[in-house]
Amino acid sequence: MLTKTHMRRVISRPKAYVPVAVFFVLCWVWLAHLGGLSRDGSFFGRRPPMSLERDPDERRETALQAQRQIFEQEFRDLEQKPGLGAIYGNTLESLTDRDTRKPSHEAKLIANGTKTSYTKEEPVIFNPYPKYNTREWLARHSEHVPCIGATGAEVEDVLVFKGRPRNFPDPGFGSYSTLGLDRNLCFERETRMGQYGLAPVMDKNGNAIDWDKVNWGELQNKCRERNSARFAATGPPNPYVDDEDDEDSSDLKKYGDPAANPDSPEGVLQTMKRFWRGPSGPSLRQRSIKGVFDKRAYNGTAKVKEARTALLLRSFTGKTYNDNDKQAIRSLITELSLGTGGEYQVFLFVHYRESEFDIWASEDLYRQAVEKHVPEEFRSITILWTEGAVDKMYPRLTAKARRVHNGQFLPVQMFMQEFREFDFVWNWEMDSRVVGQHYDVLNKLAEFGRKQPRKGLWERNERFYIPQHYGGYETKFRAAVERQTAGKQIWGAPKVPVVKPIGPEPPTETPEEENYKWGVGEEADLITLAPIFNVVNSGWVMRNQVWGYRSQYFPWGKLPRRATIITQVRASKRLLDIMHVEDSRGNHVASEMVTQTTALLHGLKAVYAPMPVFFDRAWSGSQLAKWFNGGPNGQSGSFGSAMGWGQEGRYLGSTWYYRAIPPQRLYNNWMGYEDTNIGGPEWEAQHGRTCLPSMILHPIKEVKPTEKGYFTDSKLPYD
Repeated sequence: MLTKTHMRRVISRPKAYVPVAVFFVLCWVWLAHLGGLSRDGSFFGRRPPMSLERDPDERRETALQAQRQIFEQEFRDLEQKPGLGAIYGNTLESLTDRDTRKPSHEAKLIANGTKTSYTKEEPVIFNPYPKYNTREWLARHSEHVPCIGATGAEVEDVLVFKGRPRNFPDPGFGSYSTLGLDRNLCFERETRMGQYGLAPVMDKNGNAIDWDKVNWGELQNKCRERNSARFAATGPPNPYVDDEDDEDSSDLKKYGDPAANPDSPEGVLQTMKRFWRGPSGPSLRQRSIKGVFDKRAYNGTAKVKEARTALLLRSFTGKTYNDNDKQAIRSLITELSLGTGGEYQVFLFVHYRESEFDIWASEDLYRQAVEKHVPEEFRSITILWTEGAVDKMYPRLTAKARRVHNGQFLPVQMFMQEFREFDFVWNWEMDSRVVGQHYDVLNKLAEFGRKQPRKGLWERNERFYIPQHYGGYETKFRAAVERQTAGKQIWGAPKVPVVKPIGPEPPTETPEEENYKWGVGEEADLITLAPIFNVVNSGWVMRNQVWGYRSQYFPWGKLPRRATIITQVRASKRLLDIMHVEDSRGNHVASEMVTQTTALLHGLKAVYAPMPVFFDRAWSGSQLAKWFNGGPNGQSGSFGSAMGWGQEGRYLGSTWYYRAIPPQRLYNNWMGYEDTNIGGPEWEAQHGRTCLPSMILHPIKEVKPTEKGYFTDSKLPYD
């Protein structure tokens, strides 16, 4: 009795309530840990209070699953409507709008009376190059000297047919007129690729060409020498490495004697220079000007030292080069390098993945590696790189960051540290194809980038341009984006405490005060072929691949990030130089993000050039906008992005995405092979040869006949 009375007194004291409450809370947590909390969230069978909501990830996945179901239904519904497969089966026998074009486009076409055995249409010569050596040209440029091609004679232009197939649809994304391309031209395989080996090719003496004996490196080198007055012989060193005011970069300046320390970054560059420029490398003769470089003049009286662009054609050891691969490489070299007098230079940039020997140990071993893995005709344009060299070049990055999956641009940056004569680099995918003339397409992309004002540019960049939905690019589309993003536009480099931007400051305090003049005429530091989207909250699998870019008070998660799918981009020397320094400091993001994010953080000019992309069914403009620009305020990124995991099935029927179906099928048909009951000799005998307007296709793998279709699966292959 005394014990019970004492307990009642203790419990009745106010101070006893706290430990008792704590005791019951601990018991509840313990029971929950042991499984007392039921699967449905109830406690011993009782439902939780209504204020406890579902897990945010569960709500997100439920919303995305609902989107997938709606998209799949719309995708299937369009199979029953006109327009399905309209991009396939278009031939020379259905051309229209033969003479519908601007005078400037007409001036590029030259009739020469060529006849073919497979169509009544007559092809014409297509010359998309500048009017070299005219009075206007020579007022600003040095003389252009024509170059010798694989036949031993001056290079010839390709042939093209006037008009476009009557039933070929409009592009879903992008625009010919916006880029300045002639929509009413049709390319057929033999007139387009015949001179590169698709048809028999004779040299200037009438003998069949032995392609294995063609030395493309020497042809490019001699072409560059013929036009040496037009270009700078070399360029300045990376100006951002020797930044005296930057504590983080002070240790990047000196590594001692490179010969005494071959594992240092400087030593790595010295080693690679021996092979990239030496006897086993691509034989690039250049003047050695230590500490001196040609300055480019852009005033109205001086001759301009023209910019040069390197095209790095990405490959790897173990790849088998089929006939179409070889024809594509020959066309790249001829149309970009030889046709321009050396404005471009094409390299086969090969990832050496073998471990049989150290290719950097001697000239003989490097040469053996090239001879084993590269066809004879392309060995003189080949540059090998290894992940081991990348590891030594960027020791502050983790092993995961340096692997090619995340570090695809690391060897490109290393290339730029040595080849200072180039102002731009195209990172070019081996499995992409240009149906059209290479110089025509790439020059138009560069011109578009040059014309773009910086005002509203990042916001335009992050949206697919859908003409059917928005209207004109420079008018209605620009105005729509301005309305959607009012007060939230990126204006100069964002303020990030772990980055010291090197780009120019905006000319006004706010974008509203500027009249679309800033940036016009400025070369783009980055050109992409798809939107530069905001990865945060997008569901894209690589969005959180960030190394460095943090401090005690700035977690990496706050870093503004952008990305583009696919990595085929043009990057400036300035951008690659900054990327090199950031990676040397240990700051890095995944491959699809690195050029875009670096440009954003440093206030550089990045441009999504809206190349034409087609779909295999008749999506309306509003549907495309919903499924591809369905993020907040009409952006292509953030929640619900088509680039998110499980959402990429939306690209299945497009002509540009790494999971797309139409590129391979279109290209197979175009090359004369049967694919899904279209193409091949019998089909062409009845319908005519396939022809296509200018476009870039990806991916293109094996070019051969196939019967495979893809309308048979009950589910779309999202994952």
